Order: sequence, then structure tokens, then C-alpha cells
Amino acid sequence: MPSLCYTWLSHAGFAELVRLKILKKRSVVRVSALVSMSCALCLMLLACGKDFYIAGRSLPPSGILNRVMFAEQNPSALPFVDAYYDVRHNTSGTVAQFSISGFSGTLPVAIQNMPDQQTGAISSANSSSLILVNYAQEKVSQTLTIPGGYANSVFVSHDLNYLYAANDANHVVSIYDSPAKGSYVLNLPNVDSISVNPGGTIALAFIKNSDQAASQSTQNGTPNGDFSVYSVVKLTQSQSLAAANNPHYTYTGPNGVTNTAEDCEPQNLPGYCLFPVSTASGAKFDHPVKAVFSSDGSTIYVLDCGPECGGTEAGITAIPITAPSLNTGNVGASGINLTATSFTPIPDGVTDALFNGNTMYLAGQKCSGTYTTGAGCSGLFAGYLTAYDTSSNSITGTYSISDGDHEKMLLADENTLWIGSNDCNQGVRYAAATSGQNIPYGCLTMFNTSNGAVTVDSYKGNATGIAAVTNFNKVYTAEGGQVYIYSTANMAQLDNTNVTVAGTVTDVAYIDGETDANNTDY
Repeated sequence: MPSLCYTWLSHAGFAELVRLKILKKRSVVRVSALVSMSCALCLMLLACGKDFYIAGRSLPPSGILNRVMFAEQNPSALPFVDAYYDVRHNTSGTVAQFSISGFSGTLPVAIQNMPDQQTGAISSANSSSLILVNYAQEKVSQTLTIPGGYANSVFVSHDLNYLYAANDANHVVSIYDSPAKGSYVLNLPNVDSISVNPGGTIALAFIKNSDQAASQSTQNGTPNGDFSVYSVVKLTQSQSLAAANNPHYTYTGPNGVTNTAEDCEPQNLPGYCLFPVSTASGAKFDHPVKAVFSSDGSTIYVLDCGPECGGTEAGITAIPITAPSLNTGNVGASGINLTATSFTPIPDGVTDALFNGNTMYLAGQKCSGTYTTGAGCSGLFAGYLTAYDTSSNSITGTYSISDGDHEKMLLADENTLWIGSNDCNQGVRYAAATSGQNIPYGCLTMFNTSNGAVTVDSYKGNATGIAAVTNFNKVYTAEGGQVYIYSTANMAQLDNTNVTVAGTVTDVAYIDGETDANNTDY
């Protein structure tokens, strides 16, 4: 295994040696001092008997400290590159290209990046498996079978104990419970997507193209109206016995509120149930698509797509997480009595969101023409970023960004927020460009959170992946199936000659990120 001494010299040390190549006497002294320092560092590591770099992580077999991994189709592979030098080979040239060993997935499309756990979860198109990759060993560590078959939306909890998935073709929610060694398939017609909080205690399933009015609940075990959002709940032993042979098990919480399950499985002795999320008088759901979670874990914010998805009003619906709303003393998904309490309109649309302190950035689109409730949009959609202050519950700014369906957001160096979208060539920017205006219409936007400056990329295709190479002022992206590199200073495109691929790249991940926040899929 390459030592940290070698890797340090090959990165920062090598660069410094090249800079000091002029053999003046004082330069020789500085070079000697640099070599002495590196050797001393090597001796310290030898004394410890370990090779590591940050946060106690083991030095990987490749010896590369700053790796960006690609989900590449045709051929199906998981190559990774050295994001310090922006090359696919090692510094000595003995390895032409690095890749994750043991990967044989079909058409990888998305990477759930978990640097803290030194693990990545790879989902593939038309596959009923989720493949786990060990970053430290640079190889596949486990293949998880999705119980209900191929899932269009799948997540694994950060402790790697629970898998939650939504299958829009089979209309089921799937769960794999590793501690219990159990697989569960719950019926939920028209389920489309699923969101899971980092702790794995909340797992929400969303019904496609649905609305839920205010004051809809299951009072006294009687459903009242249709529901748009459901919560996956792992039952306690006593609840499991009470729900035996009763798929519509009714649970009464400590505050006297009742909730009736949509389905509980397996029916003879259920391990999991799906409970609808109720709405209070001041809340509603309008075509909800996903959820984001406050950093303190106290609130769920459901993103309501509204007109962009054929609905009436875009916004965010808040669901507080309180003791009575959780299956206390339980592990895994526990949101048993969740109730939405408020709805805040977001006039410029929302399909994705990301927290930065108390500010929640919301990306979406609004109709640039006229809009009549139920009649659709008479014009084209325009992309906007909305800054929302959760401490004051107020919108603090709106900014014009790339058009399209926004599904990727990531914070990077130099106070930048990067936003990716699909189908940006179908909005107002493209129409303006084709009419002769000098306006960029690409699917990637860089937003400066300190001064509000917006930079839109030239068109390269759908922006399906973003990886922030933190502390190096650069961002890797997957656009139009190819890999690009940008400077966070001004969005200047950097040389990507030595990282391009022959196949189609759908996602990128900085697997040596400092935290799990370096992840555009959640």
C-alpha cells in the first residue's frame, strides 16, 4: 500500500519541488528542508504502523487522496479519478485508469455518497439491486436486493441498516431491515418517490400527481379524504401483535390522536406499516415531490411542486417532529403520527431544496405566461432560486437561474451553490437564445450565496451530477453524459481532457468529501 509519505510528496510536495527546480543555493536548502520534513513525517507514520489521511480514514489502495467517482454507462463501470491533478491515471503512469473492483451493475445512474461512512450506494436503471461500495478498499462490499423489484427511488440509511424504496410500476414501498434480516413490501397505489432523513428515523413516500387539502386526517380510525404523503413505520412488538391480520391497523398515540394504516405487512404478524400524514387546518399538499430535513432534526419540509407539475400552488409544507409523532423507543423509521401544520407559498416554484444554516434555498420554475387554475401554463417555464429564512418564515430573495426540472443542489467552496436541472432547453432562456438574444441557457447554475451573483453555464445537456471538491475550489459535474470541471471562483471551465470517458456519465461523487453533506442525492 502506498504510504502517506509517498502520497504527500506526489501531491503538495511534488508541486513544491517543481516550483523550486531552479538550483540556486537557497532553493537547494529549501528543497532539502522539504524532503527532511516529509521523511520525518514518514518516520512518524512508520512508528504508528498505520497509513491514514483525514478523520481516521484508511489510505486507499490507489494512494489517491482526492477521488471523484463516476457512475458510467456503456460500459457499466465505476471509475474514479485523481481530482487533485484532474487525471484518471496515477502520477507514475503505471496505472492507466482506476475503477471500483467487483462492480458488475447494469447501467448505474445515481450515487448516494456517504464519505463519513466511507460508503457509496449505487442504484442502476432497471435493476432490483442497490450496490454498496467500500471507499477505503475501493471495491464492492455488499449487494442489497430491493424486495419489491426495481425502484425508481431508493435510499439506504447512513448506518447502512435500512433500505427504503418506492416502485412506481408495482405500486409498492419496499423495506430491507438488516438488523431483523427481514424484507417487506407494502402496497401503496401510485407511489412515486421516497425521502429519508440522515438518521433513518423518518421515511416518507409520495403519491404521484396528488393533492391533499387542509384538515385531512384519520380521526377515530376513519379515513377522511385522499392522502398525498405516507410515513413508513417500524412497529414495536406490542403493535405488531395488535396489527396481526389487520392491514388497516389503527394506532392511538399518547396524545389521544389516532391514525389508521394504509397497509401493514406481512399481514399475519406485521413488521411495518404505512400511515398517512395528516394535514391541520393551515396546511396542505399540492403535488408533493420530496422532503428535506432541518439540520436540528425538528422539522420536515415537504416540497410542493404546484403548477410545474400540473398543480395549483407551489410551496413548502412544514411537519414538526415531536415526541408524540414518533414511535418512541423504536429503531428505524418511526414517524407514526405525523401532522403537517403549515403551508408557505413559493411563487417561483420548488422541486429541490438545500439548507445553508437557517436559509433554505429552493429551486424550481414558474410559468412565464398566464396561468389559470386547472388549465395549465399558457407560456414557457422559467427557472428561479428562492432564498427562504426558516427563522423568520420569510422569503429573502429570488434569482433567475437555469430553466428545467431542478433535481441537484450542492454547496461548494467560495460561498457557491451549484444547481443542476434537466430539460433546460425547453424554457424561456432557450426561447430567448433562439430568437437572437445573447443569453446562456445551460442546465447548470452557480449562485454566490454572499453577493447573490448568478452564473448560468452554456448548454451541454442535462446536469445530472455535481461533486464539490472542497478546499480545492473546483466542482466536477456530469452534463450531457460527460464529465466537466469548473472553478468556484468564476465558473470558468477547467481542463477536463484527462477525465473524460468513452461511455455516458450520469452522476459524480467526491468520495473523499469531509462530510455526508457532499451529496446531491438525499
